Amino acid sequence: MRITQLAAAEALASLRSSEGGLSSAEAARRLAEYGANRVEEIRRESLALRFAREFTHFFALILWLAAGLAFIAELNEPDQGMAMLGFAILGVIVVNGAFSFWQEFRAERAIAALKNLLPRQVTVMRDGFACRVDAEALVPGDLVLIQEGDNVPADCRLIEASGLRVNLATITGEALPKSRSAAPCEEPDLLAARNALLAGTAVVSGNAKALVFATGMHTEFGRIAHLTQTADESPSLLQREIARMSRVLAALAMLLGVSFFAIGQMLGLSFWQNLVFAIGIIVANVPEGLLPTVTLALAMATQRMARRNALIRHLPAVETLGSATVICTDKTGTLTQNRMAANLAFFAEGPTVLGAASEAARIYRPFFDVALRCHDLREIADNGRIGLHGDPMEAALVAMAEAALGSRPDEGARQAAPDRIGPRAGEIPFDADRRRMSTAYDSLDGPILYCKGAPEAVLPLCGAVLTAAGVQPFDAAQRERFRLAQEDMTERGLRVLALAWRRLSPDTPREGWEQELVLAGLAGIEDPPRPEAADAIQRCREAGIKVIMVTGDHPRTACAIARQIGLVRSESPVAVTGAELRRMSESQLQLALDAPEILFARVTADQKMRVVEALKRKTHVVAATGDGVNDAPALKRADIGIAMGLSGTDVARESADMVLLDDNFASIVSAIEEGRAVYENIRKFLAYILTSNVPELVPYLAFVLFRIPLPLTIIQILAVDLGTDMLPALALGAERPDPQNMRRPPRPRGERLLSWPLLSRAYLFLGVLEATAAMAAFFFVLRSAGWSYGEIPGRLDPLYLRATTACLAAIIVTQVVNVFLCRDPRASLFTVGLGGNALILIGIAVELALILGIVYTPWGQAVFGTAPLPLEAWLFMLPFAAAMLAAEEARKFLARFT
Repeated sequence: MRITQLAAAEALASLRSSEGGLSSAEAARRLAEYGANRVEEIRRESLALRFAREFTHFFALILWLAAGLAFIAELNEPDQGMAMLGFAILGVIVVNGAFSFWQEFRAERAIAALKNLLPRQVTVMRDGFACRVDAEALVPGDLVLIQEGDNVPADCRLIEASGLRVNLATITGEALPKSRSAAPCEEPDLLAARNALLAGTAVVSGNAKALVFATGMHTEFGRIAHLTQTADESPSLLQREIARMSRVLAALAMLLGVSFFAIGQMLGLSFWQNLVFAIGIIVANVPEGLLPTVTLALAMATQRMARRNALIRHLPAVETLGSATVICTDKTGTLTQNRMAANLAFFAEGPTVLGAASEAARIYRPFFDVALRCHDLREIADNGRIGLHGDPMEAALVAMAEAALGSRPDEGARQAAPDRIGPRAGEIPFDADRRRMSTAYDSLDGPILYCKGAPEAVLPLCGAVLTAAGVQPFDAAQRERFRLAQEDMTERGLRVLALAWRRLSPDTPREGWEQELVLAGLAGIEDPPRPEAADAIQRCREAGIKVIMVTGDHPRTACAIARQIGLVRSESPVAVTGAELRRMSESQLQLALDAPEILFARVTADQKMRVVEALKRKTHVVAATGDGVNDAPALKRADIGIAMGLSGTDVARESADMVLLDDNFASIVSAIEEGRAVYENIRKFLAYILTSNVPELVPYLAFVLFRIPLPLTIIQILAVDLGTDMLPALALGAERPDPQNMRRPPRPRGERLLSWPLLSRAYLFLGVLEATAAMAAFFFVLRSAGWSYGEIPGRLDPLYLRATTACLAAIIVTQVVNVFLCRDPRASLFTVGLGGNALILIGIAVELALILGIVYTPWGQAVFGTAPLPLEAWLFMLPFAAAMLAAEEARKFLARFT
């Protein structure tokens, strides 16, 4: 039998405790047995090991091998520049590893945030006396004293309670405080047990004595902490795709290197000459600048997203969001403004729109008196101003009454008011079963009771109704009018409360207070949709993204809001309640998710995680929003977890990939647009980077197969990959989103970043054109000086240095044209234009400055083995660049019409 089902005395006996608590000796013994009352961190892989792993993956191992071979070659044939190459490759490894580690690194601050929700000291009964002890020293059997404002330190069973109300938002996600009592409860679910207090929740009002029955990781709070730490965090789609692409390119580089080493051996090249050749093949085919460029492009995208109120915590999440196919979103504060407003009332004579100095205030004054005085709001000074804080629905009712009456009577004003109302004399707190609350006030005319609650809980208690002519009997016809009015208001998305009052006799017993009430009217409380929500939903629809509302609100209210913002258009959408979801099997849930329009209402956080998991099993890329501690596991389980920046808890924000700075659904859609642009931009600069691999590879093939001087040195290859190509590639990563992106469906989950169309365009078309220009420039310089086939000039021969410089320069010149060609795989350059991205122009300027520095400065010549080029060599390259432009424009023209 659960401890919550036992009577208070039986509960104490079951844990061998008493009204005086435990003895200090017994508490110490239990502390040694059960451990400290704290959230334990799971033992994690050390940072050093995680850092080392970034230097041992397949891509890095290829570079380690190339660097090692370069140093070996330098030892055997000094002064060939191989040592410089080795150090350059080591630099690439370090940069790539550092960037990747920074992406991967997670400081698990979520656990610190969890710990901060638990109080540091508590009042506990020990040896028959109340004393203060560290919360970590609590053990099962301890008797703790709790009062308003405290955080609950452990899972407890109430022994005594007075007016106790608890905010469970951190555990269950419910914003409304729940009343708690010490009576036994048959409810099997601990989260719903009315005599249980859960660790990490907050006491809103009242005080209590409670018996601790679970501490530390054995509490519900600890269970959530464990789920948060152990929830699978599989690599993002982009991480998996880049890892696959890196393996493919690295394997290709190794295959070519080994193959052509064997070819060189068969052709009679010396071992060390052949080794240099093999290293060159590997270096030419490994895009060393790819990972840093991807990381920088993602970092720049996060900056753009931040300007659109979406803060990205994990870089790969940028692109994952762009591939989302489903968004599971909360309602309150995300699709709505989270600004409760009571602006519609239904009185006996019909509906009335309320406003400032309302005429209804004169006719139906008791209605506004109930709104003013039946609440648990507290006056708190904030920046020198006194404001009411508490339940937002109660605050909305008070604001409505103040506006209608023209002022807010404070405690002093109440006593002097014409209705002669005195201070509060008693209260029956809100109860989840009763679904109403009442407050009693003294007055010169005798005690008066104010009551508000759900209409189905208040209307049966009413024997009379307030009309314009006065109080009249509450007959069947009037009851039916109010019932229909409640349904109509609910269908319009309003939360409906019934407000009533009565005069009390001095001898009226407390249990008789809420009898023979006079119904004052119904209040309709609206949380209006955000103005931009409808447009954001429409953009999702056009983009092929399914939006599913997952809320704790009433199904009718959820459907009404969904209809207002265009999320629901059909007459009969599927609305699944938490109770229905609990009865569904996994297969039934997955089939239900096939409905064109579906929403979930009255669901708990663990049910939200179940919906997320079902969608992932259907191969959807899922984005999910959340704000409570209880949402943390679901946020981690989703492909992209989105926390609320304004209303969210620290734990939710630390568990999420993205934080909405304005809690606005429209910001999610803007971030998706940026995410889609990131993926397209990665493909753009990937095509740009891979194109230059071909003119870097062809010189080595020609060197072996045709016995010509090596047209391009390895250090010159690195000058392109890690120097001149970097900024233009990064500029492509900063391209603005294409307006048509959000009118296309999400890319298929199996679509490859390194696709055949991209590879064929880069390697078999653009790369071949660049290689032709590079080799032509190399031979142009040689032939201009009278070189004949078969001659092999020395490594430091000025003619040879000029020829390799011409080959390098031709690659740079054609890459300048290529950066514009790669801005769009189909649209003409004359349509896209040269402007719109200032970073591209800056990148080209830097690229040209670098090649001029490499060619014409002493340090550039010394480091990269170059020599000054005559003007005619530059002029020779220009027709090849123009031909490349014309050929690509012709290809794009054909692509647009096929």
